[in-house]
Amino acid sequence: MERVVRWARSQPWMLDLPLYAVFVLLGPNIMTSDLAYRAIPLLFLLPLLVRRRFPRTTALLVLAGVAAVYLNELWAYDRSRSELAMAVSLYTLVKAGDRWFASGFAAGVVALELTWSFTWGVTTQNPAITLLAGLPLQIAAWALGEFFHAKDQLSEEERLRAELMASEQHAQDRAAVAEERSRIARELHDVLAHSMSVIVLNAEGAKLARHHDPATVDRTLDTIGRTGRTALAELRRLLEVMHAGEPGRAPQPTLDQLRDLVDQAGRDVALEVSGEVDELPAGVALQAYRIVQEALTNMLKHAPSDAAGRVRVTFDRPEVRIEVTNTGGREPVAAGLPGAGRGVAGMAQRAEMYHGRLETGPLDDGGYRVYATLHTEAA
Repeated sequence: MERVVRWARSQPWMLDLPLYAVFVLLGPNIMTSDLAYRAIPLLFLLPLLVRRRFPRTTALLVLAGVAAVYLNELWAYDRSRSELAMAVSLYTLVKAGDRWFASGFAAGVVALELTWSFTWGVTTQNPAITLLAGLPLQIAAWALGEFFHAKDQLSEEERLRAELMASEQHAQDRAAVAEERSRIARELHDVLAHSMSVIVLNAEGAKLARHHDPATVDRTLDTIGRTGRTALAELRRLLEVMHAGEPGRAPQPTLDQLRDLVDQAGRDVALEVSGEVDELPAGVALQAYRIVQEALTNMLKHAPSDAAGRVRVTFDRPEVRIEVTNTGGREPVAAGLPGAGRGVAGMAQRAEMYHGRLETGPLDDGGYRVYATLHTEAA
């Protein structure tokens, strides 16, 4: 039954079938045996079944049928249906927004009305009365068509507006996904740059110490293995997020993991954390972690292997201060670790995201200092 109802709703002519039946029953010819009285009106009413799909064709056929009624001198007996059929056709044209064609059709209706009023109409009543009797119905049909056309236009505008909003939301979602993927790509750089620096430098240190300090070699190899496993785990999580397209699942390192980060460096690096850093917004904590990570990476790349370092993170509401320093040391800087050329620039960008600043530069003892601030109020 539901299938039949859906099919009927998808067929516009089914909606006009009751209207056609009413028109048939309205006329006097239903009870007559005269073929002209029966056939002609029914034929000019028949196009009304397809008026929704073919409004122009329907209007022309109805007008031609009414003219045939006039030529056969049937108007006086079937004027009500003729007027209603023309009114329905005019309403359909105006509702469809086809005003120019509707104007031409209305002119044809008026011409038929005038012709009837000043020929056959003189035998029945005053021609002016005959003319005026049919015009109000046509005017009402035009007005009704304008009303429903405006209503349809409003509905269409609302539909287009809803589609536009949905499209904009989809574009924003895609932009957010693209931005998140870009952020993850930067995170990949930071993770790999830091981890590979630790691994390479510790490997070179182990090679130098293998003959005179085997215990150091063992500790160094442990550091390399631990750093590699950590890097692989974080890399795997990041890649899963990129492939799954779920930004919310991206791993978010926190300042609680700074101790592990410092230990992975495999150097003499002291860590000091003060303030209620657990209350930091997640975004601020993430950027602070990445700044420390990048600063340690630069230390491993450029500072001598015996250089000592210090990491200070202080949360003094509403500002987070990050300071990473290292001494000059006595051994030469390890070679073979070219930078990506974006370490300092990346740290500066992270600080600017939270209305902070970055200061970098050499120290008097030959060491280096990285100092950054982040404002939690910008989070």
